[in-house]
Amino acid sequence: MSDFINKIYRNNTIIYKVILFLITTVAIVYLFPKGGQFKYDFNNGQLWKYDNLYATFDFAIQKTEEEINLEKKQIEVNAKLYFQYDNDIVSQVKSSFTEKISKLKITDSLTEPDKINLKRVGDNIIKKVYTFGYLEVVSEDRVSEEDEIIALKKENEVEDILFKSLLNSKEVLALINNNIGDKPLSYNQKLLLNILASIIKPNVSYDKEFTEKIIQNDIDHISYTKGKVSEGELIILKGDIVEGKKLAILNSLKSESESKIWTDSNYNWIVLGYTILVSLALLMLLLFLHKYRTEIYENNNKVTFIFFNVFAIIFIQTLVIKYNSDYLYVVPLSILPIIIKAFFDARLGLFSHVLTVLLLGYIVPNSFEFIYLHIIAGIVTILTVSELYKRANLFISVAQITGIYMLTYFAFSVIKEGNASQINWDYFVLFAMNGLLSFLSIILIYIYEKVFGLVSDVTLLELSNTNTKLLRQLNEEAPGTFQHSMQVANLAEAAANEIGANSMLVRTGALYHDVGKMLNPMYFIENQSTGVNPHNDLSPRDSSKIITDHVIKGVELAKKNNIPDRIIDFIRTHHGTSSTYYFYKKEQELNPDTNVDIEKFKYKGPIPFSKETAILMMCDAAEAASKSIKNPTAQSISDLIDKIIDKQMADNQFVNSDITFREIKLIKKVIKKKLMNIYHLRVEYPE
Repeated sequence: MSDFINKIYRNNTIIYKVILFLITTVAIVYLFPKGGQFKYDFNNGQLWKYDNLYATFDFAIQKTEEEINLEKKQIEVNAKLYFQYDNDIVSQVKSSFTEKISKLKITDSLTEPDKINLKRVGDNIIKKVYTFGYLEVVSEDRVSEEDEIIALKKENEVEDILFKSLLNSKEVLALINNNIGDKPLSYNQKLLLNILASIIKPNVSYDKEFTEKIIQNDIDHISYTKGKVSEGELIILKGDIVEGKKLAILNSLKSESESKIWTDSNYNWIVLGYTILVSLALLMLLLFLHKYRTEIYENNNKVTFIFFNVFAIIFIQTLVIKYNSDYLYVVPLSILPIIIKAFFDARLGLFSHVLTVLLLGYIVPNSFEFIYLHIIAGIVTILTVSELYKRANLFISVAQITGIYMLTYFAFSVIKEGNASQINWDYFVLFAMNGLLSFLSIILIYIYEKVFGLVSDVTLLELSNTNTKLLRQLNEEAPGTFQHSMQVANLAEAAANEIGANSMLVRTGALYHDVGKMLNPMYFIENQSTGVNPHNDLSPRDSSKIITDHVIKGVELAKKNNIPDRIIDFIRTHHGTSSTYYFYKKEQELNPDTNVDIEKFKYKGPIPFSKETAILMMCDAAEAASKSIKNPTAQSISDLIDKIIDKQMADNQFVNSDITFREIKLIKKVIKKKLMNIYHLRVEYPE
């Protein structure tokens, strides 16, 4: 059991990567759409590049969404409006009129025959008013057409009539006036007019709820098909243009085929296929890290960071597509290569971006267009985004990326439609929003630095400011060491630029590499401005320990001041496993009969493990040694640099740093040139 536990402990990094790989794969497959993939790829206006296509089964031709929406709109526009006829109101009006007439008293002005006549005329007017009905005020715009046929509901019967048959208030008043008689009105006529005006009221109202119910019923019964294709029927010939009816048939075939593929019996097989494809993509990413970025591969924190960003982009794009696929291009995929490049390098950024876009091809519509557009944009991102600490650079890069998006989409639209008249200009707005959202990369870089402990160029710029607390303290307490660090930083930056290494990183590392010296500044010769050397009172072994301890104390001091590990690596490795040879030889002189162990005089390491840390080791040793030349000349400086760096190579200080002989030769050349410029002879001015 203990052997098994020990084996797990020894392989814990591999086990972690396997678990991370499996979790990411499952999560991405879960996000994939639950539908099969059609085996033919086609677009409107393109040539059919496959062989003649025949139907392998019967299927209906589906209407397009535009056709269905148009049909729904026509139903709403042409729908018959329903009105409710209220017989109770008619009965109430008649009853009220009879009652009012009966209560009229016989006078000299109103005789019994007059009263009977008023009753007859009034009944006739009421009958005419309510023949079709008296309409109350209607706010519906669609009721404005007088020749429109409407449906009038009387109890359980529905009668179609012209809308103009219904009377409004003005027409009712006119009807009453016309049937009462000529003007001026007599007393009896005025009396009848007043009675009718007070009792006649609307009895027809617009039944909006019933009308909408009828419209919805018609919409629910819309046919979503417009024909049928029989098995064996020719669908399209090779070389034909995909358009019109052929496009509709192909879309119907695609929809039917995908629904047939994605059945319960095929579900597990399709999930297996998706899992294999996603696993292959993620495995390629891991293999790339293992072969070309070993330092990143061995760091589980960095591998987690890369996998997390790949999954996050896929997750966000999936959410947008599920919400509304029209906003497909608003997701700023260029953030991924910007972030990966900011923390690692351009090659890894592009590789991660391409794999992510390929995986998204299974989620998005028009996958070829999507993949082509985003890969081109990703390449432009890698080529243009650099030195993020310079604010103008990101603005210029985002503008270029947005322009590439627009230009590429324009080209695809022209190819599809055959002209520029059908371009959807809304996409250009989406691309502009995409560009604006790309600026979120600055915020994300800051968050990732805190969460994952990574270092970007922006942080390096902040750390390289000599007004930071630790560097200011170094300048005050060990000014000689500070000046040495500045000289080394200049040399290292120039050397890094020459071989294409990270110049900002190596410069920042050089500024901090000797911070441990400020705890005992007078034990280092560059700070001995008084000429007093405290090593004269110490044994060579004690002196060596004080010198070598500045590495350990520097690491502790840097951690205390929250300096990132990537900078602390320069403090750890700038002396590698070299020795304090001066004190070693002095110990031998004092103890000629004793076999002095050189291991007691060596730094603890580790040796440099990157080009940047190797550059610092060379520049640090070269700058310090150059101070020992009494009469510096071009030859003496050249010989000294060759001697120092060749000695470091002979001691195998660079075996883990992935640096070539050619690059070392170029670094030597840069160091020699810089030091010669520093120590050049000036013209002696006359007194």
